Amino acid sequence: MTDTPQLGFDTKQIHAGANPDPATGARQVPIYQTTAYVFRDAEHAAALFNLQEVGYIYSRLTNPTVSALAERICALEGGAGAVCCSSGHAAQIMALFPLMGPGKNIVASTRLYGGTITQFSQTIKRFGWSAKFVDFDDLDAVKAAIDDDTRAIFGEAIANPGGYIMDVRAIADISDAAGIPLIIDNTTATPYLCRPIEHGATLVVHSTTKYLTGNGTVTGGCVVDSGKFDWTASDKFPSLSAPEPAYHGLNFAEALGPMAFTFHSIAVGLRDLGMTMNPQGAHYTLMGIETLSLRMDRHVENAVAVAKWLEADPRVDYVTYAGLESSPYFGRVKDVCPKGAGALFTFAVKGGYDSCVKLVDSLEIFSHVANLGDTRSLIIHSASTTHRQLSPEQQEAAGAGPNVVRLSIGIETVADLIADLDQALAKATA
Repeated sequence: MTDTPQLGFDTKQIHAGANPDPATGARQVPIYQTTAYVFRDAEHAAALFNLQEVGYIYSRLTNPTVSALAERICALEGGAGAVCCSSGHAAQIMALFPLMGPGKNIVASTRLYGGTITQFSQTIKRFGWSAKFVDFDDLDAVKAAIDDDTRAIFGEAIANPGGYIMDVRAIADISDAAGIPLIIDNTTATPYLCRPIEHGATLVVHSTTKYLTGNGTVTGGCVVDSGKFDWTASDKFPSLSAPEPAYHGLNFAEALGPMAFTFHSIAVGLRDLGMTMNPQGAHYTLMGIETLSLRMDRHVENAVAVAKWLEADPRVDYVTYAGLESSPYFGRVKDVCPKGAGALFTFAVKGGYDSCVKLVDSLEIFSHVANLGDTRSLIIHSASTTHRQLSPEQQEAAGAGPNVVRLSIGIETVADLIADLDQALAKATA
């Protein structure tokens, strides 16, 4: 089904990208478990390889099941095109790959998932790239961090782990003025709670592993392009605005317009990086997205109740949930995430590090896992796990201090979640 803007979100999450199978009439998107596709003839094959015709060549590049998922996420985000890949971390590299080059940098928020901070502060150095970490609440600092070699700004709509709400529009205005794209990780918010492209984002990345799939079964990633950035406005993005030697001098921006980034990510990115999503994983995520809005409403409802209960508990120092009126980010919720502040946040336990560890070990319904966005409620002590590799200063800046635990609130009966936290806090702070 071609995306139709007037259709409601609930309709798109079921129907976008999902036409009946032309061969069998199957209503659910089939799992096309194949590596390659038969060409009609030699001319057809040549046209596909020259990007003169759209079609399927080899499943490292495109696969009908994976393409259906990309179309669905693209429709929900309001983008021009999308490409799916093997994980959220892969999506971040895929997003940066056409933009960057040796000696180039990005400006990134200090409030990011610990693995993303490591990827940006350490791993991308192997490509000759670098990152400058800035508090995105300090707009002047963001502006000052941009230099002639900056090629993108990167932040999370709802930051992991603290649940902080980013002022996407304010940062987008800065990126527009600098002539560089804004990349927003929308994993924690999902397009149901926040549509970053409407707030000025150029690219949106997802770990589809989380809320989009919703059941903790498969990993995956996606990059959605708004199609609104002019890659030819400067000479900063030659991969998209200059002739591509691998395709006989094809200029992606001139030839493909709003789809330039998406086609480059498939024809060059997936071709050479090989960060391919498998079709069975795409199938699980397609099924998960069918209930996304229903799940997110319950996630948010439960998160509000749990956060309010924790905030009133004397064994808790503070709660970071942006849906609380006490949060400094509460005022942004109605603008950035009008349907709710998500279901991810942290709280500080009186007694510090040791009490946090006891709390985690004492819970019975909450699962102690390195994941978020599951139907199940999850907990982790970020300082000893996901953010362990960071310095104490980086941990504090990211909202993952030693006295803090992160909750991902699921869709269980909320009274049971509160009772579980109550008994665990009693043991942790005894």
